[in-house]
Amino acid sequence: MQEEKPGVGIVGAGLVGCLAALAFAAKGYSVSLFELRPDPSTIPQKQKNFRSINLAVSDRGIRALRYVDEEMASRVLENVIPMYGRMIHDLKGNQESQNYGLFGESINSIDRSYLNDLLLDEIKRNDYININFNYKLSNVDNLNSHPTLTFQDENSELKTYEFDYVVGADGAHSQFRYQMQKSMRMNFSQEYVDMQYLELSIPAKNDAGEFHYSPNHLHIWPRHDFMLIALANKEGSFTVTFFSPWKIIESFQNKDEWLAFFTENFPDAVKLIGEEELKEAFDKNPRGSLMQVGVYPYHHPSGRAILIGDAAHSMVPFYGQGMNCGFEDVRVLMELIESQAGDTSAAFRKYSEERHEDLKSICKLAMDNYHEMSSKVTSKWFLMRKKIDYALGKLGNGKYFQWIPMYTMISFRGDIPYSKAVAIEERQAKILGRIEIGTLALVLGVGLAKALHHIRK
Repeated sequence: MQEEKPGVGIVGAGLVGCLAALAFAAKGYSVSLFELRPDPSTIPQKQKNFRSINLAVSDRGIRALRYVDEEMASRVLENVIPMYGRMIHDLKGNQESQNYGLFGESINSIDRSYLNDLLLDEIKRNDYININFNYKLSNVDNLNSHPTLTFQDENSELKTYEFDYVVGADGAHSQFRYQMQKSMRMNFSQEYVDMQYLELSIPAKNDAGEFHYSPNHLHIWPRHDFMLIALANKEGSFTVTFFSPWKIIESFQNKDEWLAFFTENFPDAVKLIGEEELKEAFDKNPRGSLMQVGVYPYHHPSGRAILIGDAAHSMVPFYGQGMNCGFEDVRVLMELIESQAGDTSAAFRKYSEERHEDLKSICKLAMDNYHEMSSKVTSKWFLMRKKIDYALGKLGNGKYFQWIPMYTMISFRGDIPYSKAVAIEERQAKILGRIEIGTLALVLGVGLAKALHHIRK
């Protein structure tokens, strides 16, 4: 007689929820996936939410995809565009490239909704996953024994399901988290950041799908208090996002003031986005809020429920790690289930203990990186420091000494936990500081010697 597979209910069919469903199914669990929104395949493209921010898939996300299913990962990664560095745009439209990796590594651009569609397609082909759209979570109960999830379907009928384990992956405003908190002592923090984002678009250059800018860079227009970024899409367009404090965008009385602001600060982008398109975006496109969410622990004391992804650690998008970190959550959780010999409850408990410091570290890094993207990338001192860091990284291959730049550790070295990367960077920053002081002393010494020589003459 075949042993019945443990049942897992997952709330949220976004990116992390979808990968979690595929991962649990690959481990032999029977999975039910529930999503508040309708099936995206039933929504016309023009009606889809114009509010996403393109994603940069990097090593941690790729490792997780490959861990779950190598073939699936290959199918998904066929649709990304590699970005080998930043392209900085100044006020005159001049562009300067700044490489990301030491040896030609790249992060990879992909549209968020498109990636979600690809993962949903994988789920619909999986016999061990049952997916339900238009299901609004109304209650989570019996977490100490056999968890039950109660939903209101599209006909406003209540439906209740019982599972062995339940997972909350329903985003920063998680209803699952709210319900889970009722039956446990959970620390929770939520901080809105004084920053909004508004999404725009640069169309393809022509019907052949040519790009106006290099598709293999993340384009940044850094202007200190605000900035514009652009990431390429497969068909030749760019998804463009404007970030600013709320007081800036709310200061414009009308769309003409908005256009004048853009023309002054991003003249080369205005030519490609289009003046009328910018005016329409000011009137019609939603303005997204940015916030950080943190909880602890991530599991219920019973070991029957857990939070992953943005439901556990929503972060601002400035290090490009939100989705990558959420995917890594899935891989870490699955590896813990393996290490606990299939004891899912033990793995859920251990996850909180092992993952907490890493999640705190990346949330702080994400917040700190906004200053780098909006301001530091134009600083000569910062660029000199990056060049020294880069040179040491090229030399520091472990034969004579070890040196790994921070960006490399976060984006290209998924084998290094976030918290360990921070510790390594702190040590290297002290050494860099000494090198800078020594360099400055040498420059001053040479200058003084030349001045004295000139006086003697």
